[in-house]
Amino acid sequence: MPLHPSPLRILGPGTHLGVKEAEAALVEHYPRLVRLAYLTLPPRLGRHRRVLAAHAAVQRALHGRTRPAPWQGAEGIPAPRSGVRAGDGTHTPAYAGVRLRVVRSALAYERRPRWWPGRAPAPAALRPSLPVVRGLRLFPRAGGMDEFTLDRALADVPAAVRAALGLRLLESLSGDGAQSLLAEAGVPDPADAVRAAAQVAGSDHERVRRMLRSDEFDPCTVQTRPGDLLRRRHRMRAGAAALALLAVAGGLALSAGAGADDAPSQASALRGAVPGGALDPARLVRTPPEQWADTSRVDFSAWPPRGGRTDDRELLGRALGNWAGPRTDVAVTTTPGTAVVPPAQHPQLLFAGDLDGEAVVLFHDGGVRVVRYAEPLSGKGTPALDFARVDDADVTTAAALAVSRTGTSARYLLAPWVAESATRDLLAPGTPARALAVDGDGVTAAVPRPEEGGGCLSWPAMQLRSSERIVEKHAFLVTDLGDLAPVHLTHTPAPGSGAPARQPREATGADALVGLARTACSLRDLRHSGVRAVNNWEFAEQALPGTRSTADWVCTRADTWRGPGRVLLQFVPPAASPSARAEVVSDRRNTALCSRFGQHVVAGTHWRSPTGAWYVLAAGSRAVERIRVAGSVRGVSSGPTLAVRAPQDAPFEVDARLRGGGTLSPAG
Repeated sequence: MPLHPSPLRILGPGTHLGVKEAEAALVEHYPRLVRLAYLTLPPRLGRHRRVLAAHAAVQRALHGRTRPAPWQGAEGIPAPRSGVRAGDGTHTPAYAGVRLRVVRSALAYERRPRWWPGRAPAPAALRPSLPVVRGLRLFPRAGGMDEFTLDRALADVPAAVRAALGLRLLESLSGDGAQSLLAEAGVPDPADAVRAAAQVAGSDHERVRRMLRSDEFDPCTVQTRPGDLLRRRHRMRAGAAALALLAVAGGLALSAGAGADDAPSQASALRGAVPGGALDPARLVRTPPEQWADTSRVDFSAWPPRGGRTDDRELLGRALGNWAGPRTDVAVTTTPGTAVVPPAQHPQLLFAGDLDGEAVVLFHDGGVRVVRYAEPLSGKGTPALDFARVDDADVTTAAALAVSRTGTSARYLLAPWVAESATRDLLAPGTPARALAVDGDGVTAAVPRPEEGGGCLSWPAMQLRSSERIVEKHAFLVTDLGDLAPVHLTHTPAPGSGAPARQPREATGADALVGLARTACSLRDLRHSGVRAVNNWEFAEQALPGTRSTADWVCTRADTWRGPGRVLLQFVPPAASPSARAEVVSDRRNTALCSRFGQHVVAGTHWRSPTGAWYVLAAGSRAVERIRVAGSVRGVSSGPTLAVRAPQDAPFEVDARLRGGGTLSPAG
């Protein structure tokens, strides 16, 4: 479905010659401008809104206050100060001016005034604009796994970096030209944005350019799907539905002492307000018990309903009613980025049963969320409602859900494809895993939880093994970071270990367990942040001066369900204890560093030798061919590691040069 503008619709009356030239440039190069806008816009908008916003950004490029312009009398389109060459139609002043306004408009979607509420969308996202599409959802055609991974990596970087990547690879601007355009668009540090874009692109620019030119990033050739048909069917009842919700909420607020006994009537009232019978326990989706072994989609949608109360319509009705409109006494928790809204379709029932003094119900909304409802069996205590994102889950990340938690332990509902389960302490890598009991419903015995505070004396994890009926039988590790879905742990071996370059492995081998013992306690900082998976990448090994020992440099990357990642760069020197904590030398959020699209890294720290001498140590990943430190400490190495004698705590800066060109700054 090609999307292109109508010139008559874009132009208003009374246009001048300059605007006509700009319009001609816009219409001629409309697809590439919309692609650039789409790349720059924040992925969190969702593909439908991002497509429409990209077209709006380009179509607004001719709008603006009429004023004299220094080139051809164009209205509202500033002339660029650099990067304009004659000859090619994409290098005319008209095209360059339109491109500048497109980039500026797309960047505005991540700009907020200081006083703007942090959770509210940026002002630009609230601005009414054309085109408007009703009744359909638009999204670009799906690319391959490489394109999908690139899009996820771009979600971790600021809009200025995405714009710089588009200007360099799609628009073929020089580094200076891209910096100049970004500066005119209002980017505070355009040079840093261009450098960060170079890191995202890596050394194979042509490969990334091909991906950016693929269908995945083409908002002009889109696929369509219907919107929410159930909601459209009931659009004439929207006002009545809203009034019903308000009436129920008001009645609950005024009913002092009305506890669980009023929940059935609450659910009954809400059932009429939420369209399509989504709150009807009789219409819950129930996956057949053996479907997981005969499906290509191995995630939560393949889980059958389990537990002793899957046919208890009163319990299920209370759970659904509180999902749609929690009572005032219900404690609601969410992982970051999870929508707390009623179900839009019939939820899937995963579990309903009694555990540890609570009645517990688990739902999957059929898309991106799991929801847990729990109420005390004794009538004393606070009901709880937990929301968590689980989009794009797979064999490992959909392997378990926390179904019951106490102060020091948790019990998990395991996926039907988990054939074996055990527990182990990550701080004791030499201790074998111990078998974990699982009942007939797939619920584990109590598993110790990592301590919230204290000295980090242990770090429990589950070691699970998948059934050979779905994939080649293999073991993997997960650990509890406070969310409903435990976190998948992986390991990328050091260069020269015989593993493929940057290829993560399951963290069950001896080397991976030894590395986790030194870094597991740093996972405390990731609690309750919606982490999906954590990978330890040993990006360098360094010989320590004056000793026969070596130290490891590890990049611990945590990927979240909503997209953004967090990186801890850690220095791991030799230690007497196998669980001695590594030194965190850098902590960076919302970054593509140490992902597939951030494969180059350099870092530095101070280190004291056994003889008492102080050094500045630095190391880079395998593509680093030269490291330099500057400041009060100076030194240069012709390889991926460097060691320089230095006073204790002497300030320094480090940078690196990559093979094949390019420079690299530290991640901190």
